[in-house]
Amino acid sequence: MEILMTIILLLVCLVISNIISHYVPFLPTALTQIAIGVAIALIYKEFHLEIETEWFLLLFIAPLLYNDGRHFPRDELWKMRAPIFGNAIVLVLLTTIGGGWFIHWTIPDIPIAAAFALAAILSPTDPVAVNGIAKRIHLPESVLNLVRGESLINDASGLVAFNYAVAAVVTGYFSLREAIFEFTYMFLAGALLGLVLSLLMTWIRYSLRKKGISDVTLHSLLQLLTPFLIYIIAEEMFHASGVIAVVVGGIVHSLLREKAEPMQAEEQVLTENIWSTVSFILNGTVFLLLGLIIPPSVRSTVESPSIHNALAVGYVLAIGVAILAIRFGWTYLFSYFEHRLKRGTEVAKPTVKMTLLISFTGVRGALTMAGVLSIPFLLENGDAFPERSLILFLAAGVILFTLLAATLFLPLLSKSEASTGELSPYLDMNAAKSRLLIAAMKKVRSEINEENESAAYQLLDEFKQTFEQTNVDLSSKGKEDYVFVHKIREVRLMALKAERKYMENALQKGEVDEELFQFLMNAFDLREESLSHNARSQFSFLVRSVLRERKRSRRRRRESRKGRGRIAQRQAGRELLLKSSQAALNYLEANKHALGDAAVVYPVIFDYKRFVDRLKGPGQYNASVETQKEELRIVVMDVERSEIRRMHENGEISSEQAKELRRMVNYIENETLYEHAE
Repeated sequence: MEILMTIILLLVCLVISNIISHYVPFLPTALTQIAIGVAIALIYKEFHLEIETEWFLLLFIAPLLYNDGRHFPRDELWKMRAPIFGNAIVLVLLTTIGGGWFIHWTIPDIPIAAAFALAAILSPTDPVAVNGIAKRIHLPESVLNLVRGESLINDASGLVAFNYAVAAVVTGYFSLREAIFEFTYMFLAGALLGLVLSLLMTWIRYSLRKKGISDVTLHSLLQLLTPFLIYIIAEEMFHASGVIAVVVGGIVHSLLREKAEPMQAEEQVLTENIWSTVSFILNGTVFLLLGLIIPPSVRSTVESPSIHNALAVGYVLAIGVAILAIRFGWTYLFSYFEHRLKRGTEVAKPTVKMTLLISFTGVRGALTMAGVLSIPFLLENGDAFPERSLILFLAAGVILFTLLAATLFLPLLSKSEASTGELSPYLDMNAAKSRLLIAAMKKVRSEINEENESAAYQLLDEFKQTFEQTNVDLSSKGKEDYVFVHKIREVRLMALKAERKYMENALQKGEVDEELFQFLMNAFDLREESLSHNARSQFSFLVRSVLRERKRSRRRRRESRKGRGRIAQRQAGRELLLKSSQAALNYLEANKHALGDAAVVYPVIFDYKRFVDRLKGPGQYNASVETQKEELRIVVMDVERSEIRRMHENGEISSEQAKELRRMVNYIENETLYEHAE
């Protein structure tokens, strides 16, 4: 029961932290979650939580790194292999050796081997923290790919160095040859096991589908279990690096999915949604746990009379600066020599600002804390581990120091880099919509069968027309884009006004039933709302909506007294929509010169003509085809939401762009489901 209550408490805190982050956007969610965890630990001092490194790596690091491997851009990973492996291996060793000597020199009470252990566990950057920062700050793409890439690998190298340093303290024995051999074995064996086990899981899923076992929930569960199985087999059976195994497994899975194992649309949507939820929970819980374990971990040092608290904080600052300085020096020198060796290629000359960006993204996180907590209390001879409580305090302090430093300095440096034009800009909104349309068309093609072939091709034609129109808008010139889109929006609003006027006249003449009138007017309202982006037009829309709703309420009361029946036939609504669209088209044709430039008016006229032709269409209205189209649209909406999430997580679109795209999808879904229900 206690474990269950702890899990529920963590989930509640996770929700609260994200709500706070929404209202305080400048503060990273990770810091908010750490603060909540610290507050709980201070308020409930009897609350005790032990984190073992083994289960922490299995439960949190394995699935998160596997998911990162699934989505990491492999072309960039290969292109930047030299700096990624340099940071993940060489920089870890430099941090372990250089940082260890500095810690021992600064605090002689910590033996050199224990100092190496502390520096080693401080060397890996936290992939969770890096991803959290990337969502808040639009970092240069090269920096983002570098820190993400090294975070996939340096956990293994840092943990190996840490374990050997701790073993040297506990046993008093250390062999460099054995350390190098074991590290090489763990790395290569982990990579090989990740490859083999990922291929095996793919073969299992393929065999199940071949035997007719194609339940999407089952296959999604198998994918979710894959990182845990890979990690357990690599660590427990072969004593290899489970971290490297799950990273390689994630990359291999992504390659196989694209080349040899195309998933069903429903399975892919379900799997991505599950992974999105799991990643969200694990990412937040990692920092909540970090906050929970910091107070009890540092309490011994804070309460110890042998060391002044101000001096302990000074040690934290000194070690934090030293760790970042080592990263800065290595990054600058490596970039300089890479530039000299590849002169005339795409490798740019290193700058201090870019090097500082890379340095401050080296945030340490919960893996460091989980590792340092695994330090034993006693040595092999029965003596207490030297300065264990102080080492815990220093590790927790450096984690907070790197998080705060990144929070304070990365926004300033990223803005400075943006002013020099070195940052990759966000996608244009039309380009983002084009990507959604491409993803939608791919999904529709994958769903085509003998029964829905007609509906699927009609829907593909609609998407293609919209895509062509979007690309026309995308070709507009630079600063004129906003004005151009604004003018088209105004023309569409005028045409919508003509449709609304026709419908109101039809109601007065008794040509339309009140309930059908309300349904069509609601559809007009949604269309108008989607076109109203600026504050003034939104305010005007709200005012008009209130006035219209008052008039409709009066009409509904009058009509209810008359007891008029309900017209639910879709064909009647189709004919009215055809007439209102024709009225809007007539208005546009009659006023095309007065409404503005032909490049603005004709795209709207074209859309209305295409819509009218589709409504007139040869043959009778086919309810079955329309139902199939609505079902395909619902499937496409899930895919579009997944694509929006992917673009946002990869830094291709901003938070505001993601919100606008989601509003667009929600609007389409609202209309689709309402029609389908009717």
